[in-house]
Amino acid sequence: MTTPPSGRISRRIASITPSATLAVDAKAKALRASGAPVIGFGAGEPDFATPDYIVAAAEEACRDPRNHKYSPAAGLPELREAIARKTLRDSGVRVEPTQVVVTNGGKHAVYSSVLTVIDEGDELLLPAPYWTTYPEPVALAGGTTVPVVAGADQGFRVTVEQLEAARTDRTKALMFVSPSNPTGAVYPRAEIEAIGRWALEHGIIVITDEIYEHLTYGDVEHHSILEVVPGLADQCIILNGVAKTYAMTGWRVGWMIAPADIAKAATSLQSHMTSNVNNVAQMAALAAVSGDLSAVEAMRATFDQRRRIIHEALNGIDGVVCLEPEGAFYAYPDLTGLLGRPLAGRTASDTIELADIVLEEANVAFVPGEAFGTPGYGRFSFAMDTDDMAEGIGRIADLVDAG
Repeated sequence: MTTPPSGRISRRIASITPSATLAVDAKAKALRASGAPVIGFGAGEPDFATPDYIVAAAEEACRDPRNHKYSPAAGLPELREAIARKTLRDSGVRVEPTQVVVTNGGKHAVYSSVLTVIDEGDELLLPAPYWTTYPEPVALAGGTTVPVVAGADQGFRVTVEQLEAARTDRTKALMFVSPSNPTGAVYPRAEIEAIGRWALEHGIIVITDEIYEHLTYGDVEHHSILEVVPGLADQCIILNGVAKTYAMTGWRVGWMIAPADIAKAATSLQSHMTSNVNNVAQMAALAAVSGDLSAVEAMRATFDQRRRIIHEALNGIDGVVCLEPEGAFYAYPDLTGLLGRPLAGRTASDTIELADIVLEEANVAFVPGEAFGTPGYGRFSFAMDTDDMAEGIGRIADLVDAG
């Protein structure tokens, strides 16, 4: 029998951390399937069905033989044109269809963008708390992620001063996200302008993830950094997709919008990695971005109601402090007041242990802050039924009160 070679998994692939958000969701679903009454706050997807007109477009596309064949790696021309129109309509940013690269979901857009611009030894500044996926393609490219932490005391928004303090001669890019996953924070226009002008001054590429652009609440507004600072046009990559706005997470259609040379290079990468995105899903996305925003307006009204409920409920737990979310569909409470306290005869020294205790003792799943670069916090999605939300938070409160 031949002995397998040592190190058969490459170092870079072996170093990739599995998605914590998907892992928590999978664990909750597995426990639920075994009969446990688990309530999961881990899922990062709308709990609504894709609008009927989008599904109808996909059904029609299935019957069109043109969609049974390969199509251009960068995306269907009509979809790229529609995305360019949608970007002008929603973000006030004028782009050419040739700058659009349609990807297999938002994660693919993140990977393609990072792998296209980051070289060995390059640094990417990453405001924390951050979505769990962002550091992984940087490491895969041989670059270094430099977290820049902004706590609840500053609304989870980094400042220019913090970014400047983290900048070195190896800094090549900044990942900028507003509205934020996991915190729900939204940067005001003035702060976006300051960050954009700083990046422009230092020649730093800005990769801006705008996937939650339509999910803001109250008087809070989303502003695209490229609309606020148009001078960034030659050093800005916009990431977006249909997943959150149109409840289409499973359809796997995202996109990146980049300067011509970056878009061309990313298309070359995609031509070897995946070829075209599923044509039927692309036609569904075409219907989505070409239609009005009435479906997302209805979702947003529901999310707005839920965010208020979860914000109040979390702050009602002894030892928990939570800022009111301004965007996306996540609350990100400070849970340090629960650490070191007895909970069902157990104590947690960090939020990873706390999440395990809460899941095992209260049948409630949430994602610990370690996954987002900020231990001591937890992410709670409110993309869920209101009754389940109240029951889940109530179970945690009961666990804490019982000591």
